[in-house]
Amino acid sequence: MEKIYQFYSEKHNACKAQAAHLSKRIHLYGTIRLILFVGLFVVLYFFSGSGWKVLSIITLLFALPFILLMVYHTYLYNKRKWQETLQQLCENELKGLDYDFSAFDGATDRLNGSHSFSIDLDLFGNRSFFQSINRTTTYIGNERLAEWLLCPLTDKNKIIERQEAVKELASLSSFRQDFYVEGSLKPGKKDDYKKLEEMTETPSYFSDSMLWKVLLWVFPITWTMLIVCVSVGLIDVAIISIAIVLSMGIAYSKAKKTTTLHNRVNKLGNLLATYSALIRMIEKTDFHSTLLSKEKDKLRKEYNASDAIRKLSRAIGALDQRLSAAGLLLQIFTLRDVRTSIRIERWMRNYKEDMPQWFEVLSTFDALNSMGGFGFNHPDYIYPEIADKYFKMEGKKLGHPLMNRATCVKNDIAIKQTPSFLIITGANMAGKSTYLRTVGLNHVLACCGMPVCAESLTVYPAGLVTSLRTSDDLMSNESYFFAELKRLKMIIDRLQSGEKLFIILDEILKGTNSVDKQKGSLALMKQLVRLNGCGIIATHDLVLGTLAEEFPEQISNFRFEADITDNNLTFSYQLRPGVAQNMNACFLMNKMGITL
Repeated sequence: MEKIYQFYSEKHNACKAQAAHLSKRIHLYGTIRLILFVGLFVVLYFFSGSGWKVLSIITLLFALPFILLMVYHTYLYNKRKWQETLQQLCENELKGLDYDFSAFDGATDRLNGSHSFSIDLDLFGNRSFFQSINRTTTYIGNERLAEWLLCPLTDKNKIIERQEAVKELASLSSFRQDFYVEGSLKPGKKDDYKKLEEMTETPSYFSDSMLWKVLLWVFPITWTMLIVCVSVGLIDVAIISIAIVLSMGIAYSKAKKTTTLHNRVNKLGNLLATYSALIRMIEKTDFHSTLLSKEKDKLRKEYNASDAIRKLSRAIGALDQRLSAAGLLLQIFTLRDVRTSIRIERWMRNYKEDMPQWFEVLSTFDALNSMGGFGFNHPDYIYPEIADKYFKMEGKKLGHPLMNRATCVKNDIAIKQTPSFLIITGANMAGKSTYLRTVGLNHVLACCGMPVCAESLTVYPAGLVTSLRTSDDLMSNESYFFAELKRLKMIIDRLQSGEKLFIILDEILKGTNSVDKQKGSLALMKQLVRLNGCGIIATHDLVLGTLAEEFPEQISNFRFEADITDNNLTFSYQLRPGVAQNMNACFLMNKMGITL
């Protein structure tokens, strides 16, 4: 990990120094511009009686370098902004290495108690796994990454293909970081993609009209002739006033339709410019993994997707300026609004079928970049082997990715056949629930094509179902017990339908009395075995440990012990074979002065 810390620290310091250097240059050129501005008025004052030609030349001599410096100032400002954003990213990455992920989005809107495992495994929300890996810069990329975590792959070949892509992107640090910075400079909003979809439904108002096509040529030619004729005295200057009135009448006769089009594409220019820049980065990079190469190829036709999107971005940007002084004049003299509207309508006709695929590629790279960054930040993680036969999950030293690496206690897992269940017994706080979440989350990572926190791991990509945090549903007037029963019924139904599931349950039937709980738990376990289920069950009920006698080939007992030595309670958090021997509830109550 020292190399990862060093990488981000060195890059952070380099960006900070570069930003400071650019700030000095910006200040210097800003001072020169101020001197030019003041100097112009001073020189004009001294040459005020020299005639308009001399004054015009003086103004031009001062104005030209002033404008050039202003353009250069904008360039330097954007360059500094890039360095500052990259510096901030490296700072946030350093915090992330120390388990502070607050700078990144945790997708709290994705919290969903009805999902098969997301709530139980802390996939979304503050201090969630999603927040720890999320480096997406587009809304569509954020959505894609979330969907991949919610719906892990079940096809071995696709998992291996994605593993290769993640490995390659993990090695392309500059590409990943530049991609992040480019997308972060002008971030979009949640409803932008909806606007893009609506934009493609824009009807053609002008591009199919021969009249407007002719007027696009007539207007600039007529105005050029009028201005030349007035300049040489062939016609009276009053004609210009009449021409302006006529031009305005024609130019704004379809203003309502132009406004309708503008409302559909308004403010999308910057977003499309960002998308174009991101796609251009993909187009310019050589990829070797199968998945990345296939995705990049979707952008290639007889034209580059980035060029096409940039054209649309510029057209929308021009339409956004239609109510400015320059925009109004250009509309009167050249029908600029109509000309721009035709460009947008023609673009829609030519490219709207390709646009969804382009953005799908963009979202895929955005999501994969986050996965690649996760792989880069965890060089000690391994890419698991994917098993062919249901069910297998066998690994050494599994750890939880969100637990501090310095204190995380790692454990093994061995499920090698169907049906097969591990029954985990143990005292409160001994580590049962953490172990279940560790196994579940690493299973999700493996099926998503990501590296896992383990020394070794082989996984069959079965559908994961957990029941660790069932709660009352007050809105539906459901008790805790009924909510848990619904969850268990869903598992049974899916097994009966032939689904291959990996089941993780924590304390079955917590919401009923001990007698019912024991009977129901035993019956449920027997049914799961008969249905060829596989998974892990954690429980305080030691009676479940007797099932190994009835099903010696299908059920194995493991435990997390609470060790009481010299009136002190300690935990090793190490998984051991057998049924738990020590419980700590009475001990803790006595320690807290609660009389038993």
